[in-house]
Amino acid sequence: MQTVARRYAAALADVVTARGEAREVQEELSAWEQMMQSSGQLLVVFSNPTIPYDQKRKVLNALIARAKVRPTTENFLKVLLQNQRLAELSEVNKRFAQVLDERAGVVSADVVTARPVSADAQEALRTRLAAMTGKNVRLKFKTDEELIGGMVTRIGSTVYDGSVRNQLERVKAKISGK
Repeated sequence: MQTVARRYAAALADVVTARGEAREVQEELSAWEQMMQSSGQLLVVFSNPTIPYDQKRKVLNALIARAKVRPTTENFLKVLLQNQRLAELSEVNKRFAQVLDERAGVVSADVVTARPVSADAQEALRTRLAAMTGKNVRLKFKTDEELIGGMVTRIGSTVYDGSVRNQLERVKAKISGK
């Protein structure tokens, strides 16, 4: 599904970039995803192969009329429905955000720390990661007290683990001869 989602995301990114409406369409699709996730019935309707396409189309059109989305968003949702991918909107949205970030030279970094990090320390980390990656960095912070101290940073598939927990595990492995 990831490859399929990436294709839809790339095609949509081409359209919205050309029209200058990337942020607006991204926001509308995120709101749409939240609506579908919060209503189990909608997910069932759009993912159930026994429900006729015409019924799904009527439901989608009614929701679009209420939501008053941009024509680009409307067309994209209809394409997803036609290709039986509307129930996979969450994955498509995730890939869409990644494609837009890649094109804008932005990389996301997930940072886990033992305690909350000050704004100054966050900015220092952003600057250091930008220098390492050569890109603008968007940071997302979480806390996990089990780290004891330090931080774990994930950029794409690369993980930088500077946590005290990890250092203790390495010392333990050396002592036990593993």
